[in-house]
Amino acid sequence: MSGSAGAGGPARRKFEPLPEWAGPATRLQHAARMPDWNAGAVVPPIYQTSTYHFPSEFSEARERGEVHLYTRMTNPTVDVAAELTRDLEGGESALLFASGMGALSTTLLTLLRPGDGVVALESLYGGTTTLLGTLIAPWGIRVDSVGDLAAEAPEEQVPEGTRVVILESPTNPCLHVHDIARWAVAAHQHGAVLLVDNTFATPINQNPLAHGADLVVHSATKYLGGHSDLVAGAVVGKRDLVQRIEATHSVVGASLDPFAAFLLARGMRTLALRVAHQNASARALAEALRGHPRLHSVHYPGSASEAEEQIARRQMRGRGGVLSFAVRGGTDAARRVLRRLRLVHVAASLGGVESLASLPLETSHRHATPEQLARCGIDPGLIRLSVGVEGPDDLKRDVFEALDAS
Repeated sequence: MSGSAGAGGPARRKFEPLPEWAGPATRLQHAARMPDWNAGAVVPPIYQTSTYHFPSEFSEARERGEVHLYTRMTNPTVDVAAELTRDLEGGESALLFASGMGALSTTLLTLLRPGDGVVALESLYGGTTTLLGTLIAPWGIRVDSVGDLAAEAPEEQVPEGTRVVILESPTNPCLHVHDIARWAVAAHQHGAVLLVDNTFATPINQNPLAHGADLVVHSATKYLGGHSDLVAGAVVGKRDLVQRIEATHSVVGASLDPFAAFLLARGMRTLALRVAHQNASARALAEALRGHPRLHSVHYPGSASEAEEQIARRQMRGRGGVLSFAVRGGTDAARRVLRRLRLVHVAASLGGVESLASLPLETSHRHATPEQLARCGIDPGLIRLSVGVEGPDDLKRDVFEALDAS
């Protein structure tokens, strides 16, 4: 659940430090090493236990953070996955949760009180928008929504009394890119915390903390796990903030199961390899689709305008494995395309080794009104495609044949 002692979480056992010059792909293999604790095992074991034996001097050891008490609070297997996430994002501390929404909701429960304000992009993931509207706002918390165009001037979008600013970059599903550093300055001028959902970009492509963000959240279900076989969430950031969230986490109980944490750590070992392939495949497919007669728009990070391209160049190392495209003819035409795909799975979620396609108005944004969809630029015929690790030429042929036959 927590990071290492160096990460600012409970001390328990310190992870072996890595050379500062080690890159992300190397760190994913060798961060979170504790061979003295794991009987020399190269692969950390699954601590499938609910509770732990108390040493004779438990109170003192607990105060020093050297022992575990109960798996709802801490677990050695979860610690490993948390440390990998913390290390890769460059944060001081990290927490893992049973889902991405568990991570976000626990964080907001910690940071907000009645009378506070939240500033959030209007084009956030639909679950986040629903959380803000149905749970946060009724508690007397002001929620100010900001459109993608208005978000180009963050200094004008953060009123007094704002305590949290929530940003996605790239956005879901139209892949708009927003200036994290500029938003950080705007948030901090009003004493607000900048929280960035980095699920789409992944820490391989972007590190929001390095651009001034205070907290990063992930649906670790997606790229971090990478194999569509687990559900998990993560929060990474400044030590003091994560420690506050940890106290809420322990009470709320949105804890990650040890076996899911084991799968998450295993999936993360190949994150750099997977993302490099997905970056290249998605970019190539987006470029190939431009100008296709069946489409009237193609979305890929940085492609919306020259201004967004410049932002993406500054803050991203790669553009990610998600693109979206709007089929002429609306929803029915898009459904015909989906039915003709032979390799791509028609399914919700993203970030897996298999390519996944869906209609946002039926999945991620199914609770949005037609007006909200229009404001976010979500066309009725918009298909979101998460590129997997298939052969790029095979994937291109599958998509083009589905378009041409529909």
